[in-house]
Amino acid sequence: MRKVIGIGETVLDIIFQGEQPISAIPGGSTFNAMISLGRSGVNTTFISETGNDRVGRRIISFLEENHVDSRNVNVYPESKSPLSLAFLNEQNDAEYVFYKDHPHDRLDFSYPEVNEDDVVVFGSYYALNPVIRPQVLGFLQYAHQRGAILYYDVNFRASHQHEVMKLTANFLENLELSDIVRGSHEDFGIMFRNSDTDSVYRSQIAFYCKKFICTRGSEPLDVHGEGGFKKSYAVQSVDAVSTIGAGDNFNAGFVYGLIRLGITRSMVTDGLSEQQWDALIGYALRYSKECCKSINNSVSVEFGAQMKDELLRELAQSAE
Repeated sequence: MRKVIGIGETVLDIIFQGEQPISAIPGGSTFNAMISLGRSGVNTTFISETGNDRVGRRIISFLEENHVDSRNVNVYPESKSPLSLAFLNEQNDAEYVFYKDHPHDRLDFSYPEVNEDDVVVFGSYYALNPVIRPQVLGFLQYAHQRGAILYYDVNFRASHQHEVMKLTANFLENLELSDIVRGSHEDFGIMFRNSDTDSVYRSQIAFYCKKFICTRGSEPLDVHGEGGFKKSYAVQSVDAVSTIGAGDNFNAGFVYGLIRLGITRSMVTDGLSEQQWDALIGYALRYSKECCKSINNSVSVEFGAQMKDELLRELAQSAE
């Protein structure tokens, strides 16, 4: 089976409601997507680092419990694992405070094997951080050369707004390597002071990557593709317990769709059909909606088992 390789940060998410902690669970943007994909029967590997402490050990065991290969998570002996405090408001949207005690950012790993049509998921500040940029860029270039599909989730937070100019070159390199780019209107409002999808696509994205998804929370999302293709998709309402991980699981569902539908790098490069976009966005929204039903950052084990069964049946039929 094709692999999905995620590269990103790990944190312990401590979730607050009414100023009281109600949950503590391993997390991180790409991490959350990998957990959902692992639960869904996808061959999944994660590249990251963590501290040599109780939190770090829990993060690694959590990956393994959810069928995600953790061999490329580097454990630094003198570091404490990062924490994220997420404060839910009345709409169950989260405001974040991050605590990181690494002496300095580092990334030291051996490249996992990457084959043609594997999928690499990357994004957030981790994909821009100048300190680890040489290692991240080297891996992305290697994966691109090996024929993998590169899926980039911009996920740019307001806490890094003062670094936009410094990070622009890294951002453009990411766009140029990517086959599919997703961002939210909030990301582009922070980065470019412009949250208009069409304008952002024309002025910032299209020159580098033609396939672009812009989400707006509960509002309709827009998709842009080759040849002037554009389509909006309504987002089903959900009585959200938490929106933490909603975007991460949108990514997971989209990537699950790439694997389940047998969409290859050459198919992506040639341009996705409207029917393929419909199906991929359908999976993405399904995963995102499922994630919002709990405070657990990823889809439930039960939902994952259902998607795994469907995936295995689909792959078996394709092999006949």
